[in-house]
Amino acid sequence: MESINFEETLKKLEDVVHKLEVEELSLDDSLKIFEEGIGLYRQCSNELNKIEKKISIIIEENEEFKKVPFPHDEEES
Repeated sequence: MESINFEETLKKLEDVVHKLEVEELSLDDSLKIFEEGIGLYRQCSNELNKIEKKISIIIEENEEFKKVPFPHDEEES
């Protein structure tokens, strides 16, 4: 599968959601599109997790800057 960026993947996921909400699809077509959406969701989620790990908050401390790991929301764990 060709590598696409986060924004393109998210746009495709939004298109899938729109199709499922608006279009009158057969059960088989709905299932195929739903499965595609799950795959796109996982791609987006994985990419966001990678990015979250890279994020640092810069805090000024004693006229020096230090990197502090991005706080992880405990409820999402």
